[in-house]
Amino acid sequence: MSVELPGEHTRLRRLPEKARYDEATLYAILDEAPYCHVCATVDGLASALATLHAREGSTLYLHGSQSNALLRATLAQERTVATATIYDGLRLARSGFESSVAYRSAVVVGPCREISDLDEKRRVLDLLVDHALAGRSREVRPATQRELRLTLVVALTIDEGAGKVSDGPTDDDEDDLALEVWGGLVPARLVYGEPVGDGRGAMADGRVTLPASLRRLGGARD
Repeated sequence: MSVELPGEHTRLRRLPEKARYDEATLYAILDEAPYCHVCATVDGLASALATLHAREGSTLYLHGSQSNALLRATLAQERTVATATIYDGLRLARSGFESSVAYRSAVVVGPCREISDLDEKRRVLDLLVDHALAGRSREVRPATQRELRLTLVVALTIDEGAGKVSDGPTDDDEDDLALEVWGGLVPARLVYGEPVGDGRGAMADGRVTLPASLRRLGGARD
């Protein structure tokens, strides 16, 4: 399915120079962001939910409890909005007005449908697990039939979207450059700490070592 970049609801009108209207950038942001926010109207109230996600082509997958009111609302409304943001640091100008944060963000819009087929649900739930930790789905036991029935899996078909990237030097006023005030970029990135096992079950007697998925995070030891 063709994705409109941008669409009626996703064209960037303020600071349009930060817009990114190509699928490669849009999808890269969705793929790197650890979670997204999904928006829907629940009982007349505009609501948003932070949730894990996974993307495959132009489909964004979401999941939650079968009783999740917001995800149920996405299925009832014609189209849904989802957003994702990656925080990249501080952009510090000589004034508070021109200071901001460095970030990459994505907004996607499209209709949602429920995935009911249990085999398809199992495949998508593995995608969601691997988005959180690459390769983890091959290290854990498969989902049971009961777990599949208890889980609501929603597919958002992206039919329009846009990315936004804020980076580079700040927009200080020319007169402010002479001020004795520090200006520049303070980068930020997500760093994982040393894994701490729970020491239970098969781990208690040392039969279980650190899996490949955790070793790939960096800085981890068996």
